[in-house]
Amino acid sequence: MRRFAAGLMALAVAGSLAACATPAAPKAGPDQEYLVFYADGRAGAALSAVERAGGRLVSTDTKLGYVVAKGGGDAFVDALGADQAVVGVTTDREIGFAPGLTPRAQGSTAALASGAASTADASGALSTTTGGTLASGARGALEPRAFPDASALTTRAGEPLAPRQWDMRMIGADRANKKVPGSKKVLVGVIDTGIDGKHPDIAPNFNRALSRNFVTDKPNDENGDTLDGPCEVPSCKDPVDQDDEGHGTHVASTIGSPLNHIGIAGVAPGVQLVNIRAGQDSGFFFLKPSLDALTYAADIGVDVVNMSYYVDPWLFNCAHNKADSKKQQLQQRAIITGMQRALDYARKKGVTLISALGNGSTDLGRPKVDTSSPGYPRGSEKTRKVDNSCINVPAESKGVISVAAVGPSGRKASYSDYGIEQADLSAPGGDVTEGKGASTTRSILAAAPEAVLRRTGLLDKSGKPKTSAVVRDCSSSPCSYYQYLDGTSMAAPHATGVAAILISRFGKPGKGGLALSPATVEKLLYKTADRKACPSPRTYTYESDKQTCEGGKSKNGFYGRGIVDAWKAATVAR
Repeated sequence: MRRFAAGLMALAVAGSLAACATPAAPKAGPDQEYLVFYADGRAGAALSAVERAGGRLVSTDTKLGYVVAKGGGDAFVDALGADQAVVGVTTDREIGFAPGLTPRAQGSTAALASGAASTADASGALSTTTGGTLASGARGALEPRAFPDASALTTRAGEPLAPRQWDMRMIGADRANKKVPGSKKVLVGVIDTGIDGKHPDIAPNFNRALSRNFVTDKPNDENGDTLDGPCEVPSCKDPVDQDDEGHGTHVASTIGSPLNHIGIAGVAPGVQLVNIRAGQDSGFFFLKPSLDALTYAADIGVDVVNMSYYVDPWLFNCAHNKADSKKQQLQQRAIITGMQRALDYARKKGVTLISALGNGSTDLGRPKVDTSSPGYPRGSEKTRKVDNSCINVPAESKGVISVAAVGPSGRKASYSDYGIEQADLSAPGGDVTEGKGASTTRSILAAAPEAVLRRTGLLDKSGKPKTSAVVRDCSSSPCSYYQYLDGTSMAAPHATGVAAILISRFGKPGKGGLALSPATVEKLLYKTADRKACPSPRTYTYESDKQTCEGGKSKNGFYGRGIVDAWKAATVAR
């Protein structure tokens, strides 16, 4: 989840700057909006603090315990931070980075490789009648690497691209979706960059009426650099069935692409997919939309949400890090407090919370250095020491089920974060470098928006893929497109799909259709997971990177309580 991530939200500060050796006196600046989180029962005192600091109230959110206030500059923030009624302050602006194709994203990296495209018909579309040879790779967005070798698979009755879905076979979803495809009474919320609701392999399960977009595109950042780019619509607020980044569509497809003889099938192909967008086109996440997304999911009766991202601008949120200025500390406290309140609100309303763990190859129980924060605006990063008191949000927030990634062999993916306290479950996330050489087919294949592929130059003018990391299926009209991606952002939706199967089986009539308490879903996810022990020896070397697994077979830092199992979820007795 960490590296897009999936990537993921947050409270930002106006121009997060590293602490100076000799701090200058805080200055008043132009008025801007701040999210001011108050201590329990201290709403009135916090409002008084805002007034004393020269600010004015804009709005109040009593569900999550914060107010939106307008005030001027650092002097306003410092005055609020000194008041005991205030537990966190941050500007209401972009600071989060969602899962995507950059090293910072929470869960996805493009499948890297080069090689021939799949066996195709004259138009370049996958042949669904004669089968196809899978190319070993494509040239990805991160760096060019040549991957030799190719493996042959033959298509069969059912979903045309099912032979490419090693991930579904690993967790038994190919069998489970015939027995328990999931109920239309189960609502799965995808908090991400959006969902391409018109994609042929998503549209049948897409709930447009309940979907919401909580963000507004922003062409440029505060420094005048391109952020989201030109707005696609006059209002700069994209329709609810649009995803201009592609990450959210991939996640949604893994969860619930239908059984319709097109492309692939998701883990739970019979459930409803609800777009609850909180990420920008650029992949950044604002705090307010993130809080709004979780609150909305809770209020409409969503059963489970997938969060393949982390909250920026801080990869690790530290409440009292001496390397940070007072303003930066207040930001991080606001992120920790605000997100935890939103997560608690959703969980109490019956929403199971699932998150990607992160793509930093880091033992989250022993972090040492953070060189990527604050990540917004770009160029604000600094190097600071961190420890286990600093947390990745929401992966390390309370009540969240966090998912590590494994490759095709079941080995923990080289990029996946880990930790005995942090890893709850594991699931297929892909790993192009696992085994001899590297192959894009070791990544996760799921739906991709055609418009995004065209804009990023991955298709030629006729619509034919230029890289074997992209697959086109023209077995029906219009053609549909799919992309190979790696990441814990790809692992988390497998767990979300399994959770949807469990809710379909054991849920009782509830607000959104069916309901099953998050505690019960969590218990059943753990009960049905396939236990996997640490490697022997416990320290495994990924090329030159040594990572040590702690714990026993029933719970350890690499695999949590095991790899999710859709077939067991479809057959287990409660």
